[in-house]
Amino acid sequence: MHTQIFYSLLSVIVVSLLSLIGVLVLWIKEGTLKKILLYFVGFSAGALMGDVFLHLLPEAAEEGFGLKVALYVITGIVFSFIVEKVVHWHHCHNMDCRVNRKNIKSLAYMNLIGDGVHNFIDGMIIAGSYLVSFPVGIATTMAVIFHEIPQELGDFGVLLYSGFKKKMALLFNFLSALCAVLGALTVFLIQKDLTSFLIPFAAGTFLYIAGSDLIPELHEETMLGKSIAQIGVFLLGVLVMAGLLLLE
Repeated sequence: MHTQIFYSLLSVIVVSLLSLIGVLVLWIKEGTLKKILLYFVGFSAGALMGDVFLHLLPEAAEEGFGLKVALYVITGIVFSFIVEKVVHWHHCHNMDCRVNRKNIKSLAYMNLIGDGVHNFIDGMIIAGSYLVSFPVGIATTMAVIFHEIPQELGDFGVLLYSGFKKKMALLFNFLSALCAVLGALTVFLIQKDLTSFLIPFAAGTFLYIAGSDLIPELHEETMLGKSIAQIGVFLLGVLVMAGLLLLE
């Protein structure tokens, strides 16, 4: 148990530190950053899909893919949909968020609240994955990391656009990211077997993120060369998840 706690906390701290990646917005030209993010989004979608179908669902269905597992997966999808609708959890992956100026401040705070909830759930999912096995924990952590890179850049961009000073934007984004640590600690403090729920629930949330947020973003690119490159990085994300099966 102590080893699982150590790796879980180490993983969520690394994920939380990714919130500071927003400084890249200050150093890299916006046009270059958009091009980079385009491929990160494709890779992230592949990694999430790979984690779902190669790690999470096989683990959840180890004793059979019954009604309970299916309901937990759907719960993850519905939960993500509700959070996005009610809390305005908005994933801005292309650094081109534009909103009504009258609602700028509310967008910023809603974005922070939604991101905090999202990070808390990520922390629970990562901890639950390590309780299953080390390879599943690593795979899920990597899937979260690949998704967090474009998301954190987008979140930082939203805060800057909303009028936050650069240092304050980094601070608030980091505090929101630390909710992942609270999520991981919650799993261990409850001291109950949550993995039978968390693993299929994670599969549902990852499916929603990849299918609802990331892949539609990729469809906005219609140029043949870039589209082929996106397909390539998507498949690379899946292959990375497949490669982690060798750890088992």
